Amino acid sequence: MNGIAEPFCIGAVRLEAPIILAPMAGVCDLPYRVIARSYGAALVCTEMVSDKGLLYRNQKTFAMLQIDKREHPLSMQIFGSDPLTMAKAACQIELAGADIVDINMGCPVNKVVRNNEGSALLRDPERAEAIVRAVVRAVSLPVTVKMRTGWNDRSFTAPEVARRVEQAGAAAITIHGRTREQFYTGQADLAKIKTVVDSVSIPVIGNGDITDGPSALRMFRETGCQAVMIGRGAQGNPWVFPSIREFLRTGRELPLPTLAERFTQLLRHFDALVAYKGEHLAVLEMRSHAAWYTKGLPKSAQLRSRFNQTSSAAAFREIFEEQL
Repeated sequence: MNGIAEPFCIGAVRLEAPIILAPMAGVCDLPYRVIARSYGAALVCTEMVSDKGLLYRNQKTFAMLQIDKREHPLSMQIFGSDPLTMAKAACQIELAGADIVDINMGCPVNKVVRNNEGSALLRDPERAEAIVRAVVRAVSLPVTVKMRTGWNDRSFTAPEVARRVEQAGAAAITIHGRTREQFYTGQADLAKIKTVVDSVSIPVIGNGDITDGPSALRMFRETGCQAVMIGRGAQGNPWVFPSIREFLRTGRELPLPTLAERFTQLLRHFDALVAYKGEHLAVLEMRSHAAWYTKGLPKSAQLRSRFNQTSSAAAFREIFEEQL
């Protein structure tokens, strides 16, 4: 549609389409990133990684740097509040083989913002700029920033922060159209995203409330953004990526996946989790994924209850296979 679905570049990294998987804690681990790429996400992003976790060589943090060759192009997201430690963390990400370094200025959770990280940086534009400048100088990869519109409705700082990070060398900006105070409630403010788009010359990626082709098209048309990022709309729903791509190309909506397709993909996802994290963690983490995959289906509440009471891979697979 009018060139919207055309290839898109972030620095020297070329994406086959302007459709990106958002970095989501507890969702975007390696198995799901591989799945999202296989379904047509043109870029996938990791869960956010702590700069201090990398600096102090925390084992669990370093495990998050593992990359599968099927993921590329891949963006790795880091969070922190100190320019020096963020620069050092970015160097570790470059060594790990990522294609893009993304800086988190959007996470709203208390344990992050109380350390002046995530969304808290929207209240300190000078520090935000200094972090980006330090990271850009430390690595040869494109550096991007993901932010919200501001701390609250009275604090629309995103345009200033966007201009500052552009001056510091950022290659692109993702703007989630909500404030920190909103968390994930209410509606994404597309007018504010448009203001950010109009404030800078680097690409802006629109994020918030994108669940299908029509909502993606609305984001493009009402904001003028160069790409879209899908977050919660991709939870348990890798079909959102081919659906959006088809709609942007042709205006047609793909049929929803059948029950068999849903449960077949759910089982593949579970098997990938078991192979990557072991049976115990896979069973625990798959409970959330399974709830997302089956949301809105007949007897989804009963299925969710059974998933939550399951403690072995064999029992999980038995539930899946009953549905096929």
